[in-house]
Amino acid sequence: MTPIKDTYSSIASPSRGLYKDQGSRFISFAFPVETEAQVKEIVDSLKKEYHDARHHCFAYRLGLDGSRYRSNDDGEPSSTAGRPILSQIDSAGLSDVLVVVVRYFGGIKLGVPGLIKAYKTAAQDALNQADVVEKTAAVTYHIEFDYLNMDSVMRTLKDMGIPQSGQSYGQLCSMDIRVRLSQTEEINKRLVKYLSLIQNV
Repeated sequence: MTPIKDTYSSIASPSRGLYKDQGSRFISFAFPVETEAQVKEIVDSLKKEYHDARHHCFAYRLGLDGSRYRSNDDGEPSSTAGRPILSQIDSAGLSDVLVVVVRYFGGIKLGVPGLIKAYKTAAQDALNQADVVEKTAAVTYHIEFDYLNMDSVMRTLKDMGIPQSGQSYGQLCSMDIRVRLSQTEEINKRLVKYLSLIQNV
């Protein structure tokens, strides 16, 4: 059986880059993100902070398989900004990453090739400044079990190195456990006989 791949690369913290051409400045920002809501909040914040800039272009990719993504040209000619930014995220092999490039227009038009180069290079510079980290995709389960089974449950969780939170102990015990994807099948097999409930949170 092929092992489940549950690790992927992202960035540890925000970073910044810069590219200049013909008087235009392209200030780039890379952020670790996990949701579209975080993306919107960051983009809106940068639009307020750099309200006098001509464009605020961005791209992001999210999740273990990177299947959630978007690119935005924010008024630049189609595919000259968002797509080159996304291509740099992909070239770096990253996910859970947002890159925003803020452009201050310098008065000289750069043309399509010039814009593509500018946004690509600015995005690359921000990502080059970032520390790459390995992330693990995991699922959170809420489990419930009889107090008499507590020793068996806790021993299994300890053996597999699975973290717990929100513990409640009584005649019926409950807690949340965070299980990496590659361990989900095994944890289900090992715990099923002890649990009265296991559900995704």
